[in-house]
Amino acid sequence: MEKRIISTQVREEDIKIEKSLRPQTLEDYIGQQKAKENLKIYIEAAKGRGESLDHVLFYGPPGLGKTTLAGIIANEMGTHIKITSGPAIGRPGEMAAILSNLQEGDVLFVDEIHRLNRQVEEVLYPAMEDYVIDVMIGKGATARSIRLDLPKFTLVGATTRAGLLSAPLRDRFGVVHHLEFYTVEELQTILVHSAATLGVEIEREGAFELARRSRGTPRLANRLLKRVRDFAEVRYDGRITKEVASFALDLLEVDKMGLDQNDRNILKIMIEKFSGGPVGLDTLAAAIGEDPGTIEDVYEPYLVKNGFINRTPKGRVVTESAYGHFGLEPRIR
Repeated sequence: MEKRIISTQVREEDIKIEKSLRPQTLEDYIGQQKAKENLKIYIEAAKGRGESLDHVLFYGPPGLGKTTLAGIIANEMGTHIKITSGPAIGRPGEMAAILSNLQEGDVLFVDEIHRLNRQVEEVLYPAMEDYVIDVMIGKGATARSIRLDLPKFTLVGATTRAGLLSAPLRDRFGVVHHLEFYTVEELQTILVHSAATLGVEIEREGAFELARRSRGTPRLANRLLKRVRDFAEVRYDGRITKEVASFALDLLEVDKMGLDQNDRNILKIMIEKFSGGPVGLDTLAAAIGEDPGTIEDVYEPYLVKNGFINRTPKGRVVTESAYGHFGLEPRIR
């Protein structure tokens, strides 16, 4: 799969700028209003009782602010944060070492928590419930288990695939929030703030043009801002207007609905070769020369969410919105 500018997966270039753009408090955090209001109450209640916050699970598509919210929780609670990820912890001993090095009230953030293996996951069960871990000492017949006390901590888990979480782990989270895609207006506000932080001049119309092509995702919005800034500085006077944003994004092949060339190629092949469908996933993958899993996990979610494709028992079907996007008349099935 070629490198897509509109991919919402984190990249090296995102890491470089995201740290400086991330809000540090709930008050500065834009969007996710329901989750934000609930977290504010839970945090104030926990601080009032002098306790650690209950364990928190955030789930939703990548790039919506799960890591940012974990950092904000630590800041609001006045504690430190330890960041790791599910694939990075291969053995139970590694998880035990991480847990035993936490301080009272610390936040442990585990990204892609659904990718923890079962043995590592089982270490978390007593840690989350009773703040203890069981450590095996010795081998064979002389092996024995020792229970060690842990400081009170808050586990913040993040996942893009909540359905892959085991029920025992999911049930141990006291606070569960689904993060929604951002509105164009919320992204516009984020872009204006990000531009000010980066020292970029941007008009609200330019920010709006960027926002509506950003797939409802702050990470993508900030990445596009960085790219458009380069066009503004080289081809224009450095100020991002609606004209500059449109010119740059058109050259980057990101259209007004946030679709790139790969998205449009999928839709066009379905329309031209398969009369709009239904077409099976494997057949579609063979037609465009792409892996079926990549189509299902990378391309389809946004196309389905925005009503360009429907999944039916017989296969994928192009909708009227997709025909309209290309200025075509829907075919009568």
